[in-house]
Amino acid sequence: MMSITVSKLEKSKVEIIGSIPADYFNFFRKQALQNINDEISLDGFRKGKVPENILISKVGEMSILEEMAELALSKAYPEIIANEKIDAIGKPEIHITKIASGNPLEFKIITAVIPKMNLGDYKKATKEIMLKPEEKFEVTNKEVEDAIERIKKSHTDHAGHDHESPESKEEIKKILLENKKYQAIEKRRIEMGDKLLGSSSAEIPEVLIESEARRIESQFTEDIRRMGVSVEDYLKHAKKTLEDLRQDWRPYALKKAKLQLILNEVAQINKIVVDKKKIEEEVVHILTHYKDASQESAYIYAETILMNEEVFKFLESQK
Repeated sequence: MMSITVSKLEKSKVEIIGSIPADYFNFFRKQALQNINDEISLDGFRKGKVPENILISKVGEMSILEEMAELALSKAYPEIIANEKIDAIGKPEIHITKIASGNPLEFKIITAVIPKMNLGDYKKATKEIMLKPEEKFEVTNKEVEDAIERIKKSHTDHAGHDHESPESKEEIKKILLENKKYQAIEKRRIEMGDKLLGSSSAEIPEVLIESEARRIESQFTEDIRRMGVSVEDYLKHAKKTLEDLRQDWRPYALKKAKLQLILNEVAQINKIVVDKKKIEEEVVHILTHYKDASQESAYIYAETILMNEEVFKFLESQK
């Protein structure tokens, strides 16, 4: 039904130029009129019951056509990216290039797409790290005593009693040992990430960089508030503007966006999947601690975090 031309642009974008036939475009007129009728308020008429001729004289024919265009393209766009096999990401830029009664609707859409990653020899890059001698971890008595003192300071017994026991020391020692192991794994994965970034190349869409930057800013704001400091006071003390910080964060946001694309590509190539039950359990955990989070965003976040974990485990197995 539609005439479509797709062209590749720079920075991992595509341009879609197309037209919707006049008869199909006109199919959306009835719904467009009803949508506008439901929103407008006119004296002497109930909402949604304004006669068509009066409605058109009030809002104008162009308003009807624009609503028709929005309806038509909201239906057409998903079909276009599915039929043309476009891996679109983010919100597209939609421009109407020709709109008139009884004529085809002509449009131009520019959208970012998932870039093609050149991974290089990612297995070799990460294998070099895994071939390093394994670290040996131990916890000293002083580290245990220091930990006990920190716990005492943060959880002072109201009666002044000392409930320390040999079992609690062993438990603390075990926790400290697990923390050291966890930190070593995180350090190794950061090193792996740097290796993957160095061996891979791709044009990273701006929309992904901006998305990571917003996440960094959101985390920064939350951390500052937990410290009992307002963002305004922090910026004043640091002698910086929020825009200064955003510029500082941009290289890190670019790095995070690129690494996530790499991990996604490794998962796809090696058919790595996450158990849906685990994702759902993590979603419950997230929504319990973050009441304002939406079900959809919690699911995407949980799936991403768990998938990344599985990819790193896969890479760590390449000894």
